[in-house]
Amino acid sequence: MATKDYVYQHKIEAVADYDTEKTSESPERSDDSILNQFSPDEQKKILHKVDKHLIPICGVMYCVSLLDRTNLSNASIAGMTRALRLNIQPRYSIISLVFFITYVLCQPPATILTRKIGPRIFLGSITLAWGAVMIGFGFVPSWEPLVGLRMILGILEAGFFPGVVYLLSTWYRRYEMGKRYATFYLIGSLASAFGGILAFGLMQMEGVAGLGGWRWIFIIEGVLTVVVAGFGFIFLVSFPDNSTSRSVRFLTPDELRWVIARVDADRGDATVEPFNLKKWLSGGADWKIWCYAIIFGSVTTVAYALAYFLPQILNAGMGFSTGTSQCLIAPPYVFAAFNMIFTGWAGDRWHQRGAAVVFNAVMCIIGLALMGFHTNNAVRYFGVFLATAGANTNVPVVMTYQANNIRGQWKRAFCSATLVGMGGVGGIVGSTVFRAQDAPTYVPGLSVAIGSQVIILFLVGVLTLEFVRQNQKADRGEKVLEQGNADFRYTY
Repeated sequence: MATKDYVYQHKIEAVADYDTEKTSESPERSDDSILNQFSPDEQKKILHKVDKHLIPICGVMYCVSLLDRTNLSNASIAGMTRALRLNIQPRYSIISLVFFITYVLCQPPATILTRKIGPRIFLGSITLAWGAVMIGFGFVPSWEPLVGLRMILGILEAGFFPGVVYLLSTWYRRYEMGKRYATFYLIGSLASAFGGILAFGLMQMEGVAGLGGWRWIFIIEGVLTVVVAGFGFIFLVSFPDNSTSRSVRFLTPDELRWVIARVDADRGDATVEPFNLKKWLSGGADWKIWCYAIIFGSVTTVAYALAYFLPQILNAGMGFSTGTSQCLIAPPYVFAAFNMIFTGWAGDRWHQRGAAVVFNAVMCIIGLALMGFHTNNAVRYFGVFLATAGANTNVPVVMTYQANNIRGQWKRAFCSATLVGMGGVGGIVGSTVFRAQDAPTYVPGLSVAIGSQVIILFLVGVLTLEFVRQNQKADRGEKVLEQGNADFRYTY
């Protein structure tokens, strides 16, 4: 082990020597030398190594994150509602809602802390902490402690998603992000797909150690989160510019320089500037940042509404039994997975983002309309497929949409925070719109959800017109976009 550390230290010193020498060379010559040092096959192998070390662990950690924030609905129909008297309005809505209050408020510093503390320590620690909190859910004597625990869960989970989104964006070029974000979110979506089936299995532990089956849902899933947090401490990867971190040793110093150089050539922001609060906040002056955030909040309104209320909609709205309702959750999310893969690949292949956002929003509108206004349960369940696929696929698509159209490390960090923060606002809306008194059709909730997708269509149209106009100005040499190089163009 000492020999390996000695050899790697000399490699790191070689990187430092290179960086010193680089200042005396022309940037173009240095960049060309780095970018062309590997053959196309070697480049693919390097990217494959990055994918293998980065995407799976981030996806698995996000999987337990989604599982822990949305298992409330499965527990509610597994006996929690009766045991804690959550059928008294608005107890369930309060418990669902308070998570997003602290989740939104604690979003802004998340990307800064991820950068300053490091992904492995920061993301691993908060995952471990919320796993312990989740275990505590299984021992609450009444509904009131659930409110406090959900608020703590919101504080801890607030740092994860924006931190991971920011981390992933630093490793890839703009037109490589679509399928990576899709794969990351696809792994996470397994929680939504199979969380119901897992919950149904854990329900069978009813009476074990004198605890109800719904309590074991929280306890076992909390233990699972703690285990995954341990893997995070071991396998999470740092930022590519942190060449001294042990977590990036799967790449040689030359490979690491190549990764940074290609990102820098693509959008010119691979170099991290010292943190400056004014510079970080200045990202908010760009009105497009808030359009991305509102679009994302509109997407998550439906995604969270389905995550929190789909078991109840299937159970109370369509008349399926508790076990059947939990198992019927999985097929729509499997269908959504195929849609994610397709749109992620197609978007990267043809450099299109807005078209995919519109396609998924229209699919979601059709699905929601079928769920709310058709009388045949089979057709309504088919609508669940379309709504689930449209909403969940748009999560990684919109993440990529905004990532492709901004540059600068701290603007990227600010945008990640606002994007995910507004996603939390969508969670607040989504967790309250489906009211028990609106069963079995839930028309008011579905109408709000449809309206959120219309907002998406409008804002994507506005952004597309702006992108076309700005790109034309750049083509004529009238301006440089996003304070980048002359080759940067918006993706629409």
